[in-house]
Amino acid sequence: MSDALEEFPRQYARTRGFTLGVPRSFTVSPDGARVVFLRTRAGDDPVSCLWVFDVSSEKERLVFDPRSIQDGEEESLTPAELVRRERARERSSGVTAYATDREVRRAAIAISGRLYLADLVVATVRELSVPGPPDDPRPDATGERIAYVVDGALHVREVEGGDRVLAADDEPDMSWGLAEFNAAEEFGRLRGHWWSPDGTRLAATHVDERGVTVWHLADPTDPAAEPRAVRYPAAGTANAVVTLHVFDAASGERVEVGWDREAFPYLARVVWREGGPLTLLVMSRDQRRTQLLEADDRTGHVTLVSEDTDPQWIDLYDDAPTRLADGRIVSIVADREADTNRLTVDGEPVTPPGLQVRGIEAAWDSVLFRASEDPTELHLWRWTPEGGAARLTDEPGVHAGAEGGDTLVRVSATLAGPLATAAVTRGVWHAGTIANLAETPVVDPSPTFLSLGDRELRAALFLPGGREPEGKLPVVVDPYGGPHGARVLKTKGGHVTSQWLADHGFAVLVTDGRGVDGRGPAWDREVYRDFTVALEDQVDALHAAAERCGYLDLSRVGIRGWSFGGELAAMAVLRRPDVFHAAVAGAPVTDQRLYDTGYTERYLGHPDEEPEAYERSSILPDAPRLERPLLLIHGLSDDNVFVAHTLRLSAALFESGRPHELVVLPNLTHLSRAEAVTENVLRVQLDFLRRTLRP
Repeated sequence: MSDALEEFPRQYARTRGFTLGVPRSFTVSPDGARVVFLRTRAGDDPVSCLWVFDVSSEKERLVFDPRSIQDGEEESLTPAELVRRERARERSSGVTAYATDREVRRAAIAISGRLYLADLVVATVRELSVPGPPDDPRPDATGERIAYVVDGALHVREVEGGDRVLAADDEPDMSWGLAEFNAAEEFGRLRGHWWSPDGTRLAATHVDERGVTVWHLADPTDPAAEPRAVRYPAAGTANAVVTLHVFDAASGERVEVGWDREAFPYLARVVWREGGPLTLLVMSRDQRRTQLLEADDRTGHVTLVSEDTDPQWIDLYDDAPTRLADGRIVSIVADREADTNRLTVDGEPVTPPGLQVRGIEAAWDSVLFRASEDPTELHLWRWTPEGGAARLTDEPGVHAGAEGGDTLVRVSATLAGPLATAAVTRGVWHAGTIANLAETPVVDPSPTFLSLGDRELRAALFLPGGREPEGKLPVVVDPYGGPHGARVLKTKGGHVTSQWLADHGFAVLVTDGRGVDGRGPAWDREVYRDFTVALEDQVDALHAAAERCGYLDLSRVGIRGWSFGGELAAMAVLRRPDVFHAAVAGAPVTDQRLYDTGYTERYLGHPDEEPEAYERSSILPDAPRLERPLLLIHGLSDDNVFVAHTLRLSAALFESGRPHELVVLPNLTHLSRAEAVTENVLRVQLDFLRRTLRP
C-alpha cells in the first residue's frame, strides 16, 4: 500500500474533510470596500477566526481569533449553540457564525458564553457584558443595538447602554428567538429573530415544544450519567407550536402576527428588508400549500400577497423569497408546465425554461443566483431588469458568490484542482484572491463523468490510479441517492474519498438518481411516496456502466453510504442480493415512522393516511431476507437519525438468525468531528469491503 493511501484517512480526519482553512460565510459591505469571512488559520487548525479582506489594498486582516480570549480553555457551548452547529453541519469551532449591521461596519459574535462586538473597519474587538451565555447575537441596522437569546429569553442590549429582557418564559420547553427543530433541520431557517430596517422593532419567534414527543439520548459508557431529553417531532406526531411577534425595541411592547396557523403551521421564511414590510412565508403541514404574507408590524394584521400550491410538495430555497431595492419580491418557483425551477420577480418568471435555478446569493438592484443547465455544474448568474439573465462563470464546476456595491466574490470549485478559489472583483478590476489555506489531499481524484441508461443518470466513475485496468475490478457503488444531495458534480474536492477507495483496487461508481436536485421539478418528485426508486436507479446505472466498461465485475458489487445513502445501502442488500453482495450502512433510516415530520411527511405523507408508503420505504420488515454481508455504523448521540434505527434493524436481524456486523460509537452525532472516530470509520469501511469483495 502506498504511503498516500495509508495517510489519507488520518489527513481526512485531521482536516475535517478538507474544510479547515477554507474561506467561507462571506459578507460584502454595501459600499464594496470590505469582504468579511470566516476561516481557520491553517488546514489542520479547527478554530475558525473572523477576517476582513480590504478591497482597495487587496489585503486581508485578522479581526478576531477566539484563542486570544480563551487561554487554552475548552470551548464552552450552550445547548442551543450545540444544536445550531449540529443542524448547520458545522465542523469547526471558534467563530462559526456572525451577524453584521447594515453597513457591515460592526459584527456581533458569541464565544464560550461571552458576547463580543467587532469593529470591521479598524479590525478591533471588545467584550460586552451580558447577563448569561448569549445565543445568536444580531446587531440592528445601525449597529447600536444587539438582540440575542439567553436560556430561551429574548434580550436587547444597547451597545453603549444597558440590557433589557423583551420576552421570557418560565417553562423549560418554551423559548423566544430561536429556530425549532424542523425549521433548522429541514427548512433551512437557522434563526428566530429579525430586526426591522430602521432598527426600532424586532420580530421574533416563540416556540412551544410542550406537545412534542420526548426522546432520550444516553451515554452507555457512563452508566451514572443522566440521559439527555430531546423533543423530537417524529412523523405523524405533534410539532412545536411556532408564533411570530413584533416588539418595540425601546418600550418592549409587542403584538402577535396573526396568520392562520391551523392551516399553515410551518413558519418557513421571514424577510424584513428595506423597500418592504415584514414578510413571511408560511406552509401547510403536508407542504403542498404556501402563503406569502405581508404583516403590519404595529397591529400584527397580515395581507395575502400570493399563494402557491403543488400536488406533491413545494420546495424551499435558501434566501428565497427576498426583495429588490424597489420592494419587488424575488423568489424561486417550480414551473411544472416548463419542468423548470425558475426565478420570479413579483410572480413573473424572469429565467428561461430549462435553466434550473438552485438558490439566490444576493438581491438588491439585480439578483445574483446559482443555476444549472447541466446538473453536474452550478454556475453564477445575474438577472437585471434591463438585460435579463446572464451567466457570470465559464469553467465547468460549482460556483457560488457574494456581493455588495460593485464588489463580487466568486467562489469556484472545479476540476482544475482540489481547492476552491475565492476571487474578488470590483467592477471590471480584479482585486485579488482570498487565500484558501486548506491542505491539498494526498489523493488526486480522476473522475470519468458518464450519462447512463434510458434516464441519462449522471454518474462519476473512479478507477485505481485513474487508469483503465487490465483485468476485472470489484465495484463499490457510493451514492447519497436523494432526495436532493447531488454528488456528481464537476469538482475534484468532492470526490477524494471515492478515489481513495478506488485506489485500493475497486471501481467506484457514484450516481445521482431520481430525486437528486438539478434536473427539474418532475425529476425531483419521482421519489414521491416511494423511496425505492432511488434503489432502482442505482441498479440501472450499475448495469449500464458495466455494459460500457467491461472491466466491472458484477459478481463482486458492494455499496456504501451515510444517512439516506446508508438507508439505500441497507435496502440494496436486503432487497437486491442478486445485484449487491455487501453493504456498509452508516446512520441509516430503517423505519420511516422514526424520522421527523418535516422531511418524512413531505415525501411519504402522514403515516396514518399513507401507511403503504411507509411500509414500502422502510426496511425493518426485510431483516429476515438478509443473505449478504452487512456492516451497520451509527453514533449513539445522533439526534437527527437516532441510533434506534440501527439498533432495531440489528435486533431484527439477530432474531432472524442473520449474521451482520455492528459498530456503535459513543458521543458521535450525525456528523463526526473527532479525529480518531473519523479516521477509523473510514478504515473499518475499507476493511469490510476488502474482506467481502476481495479486490
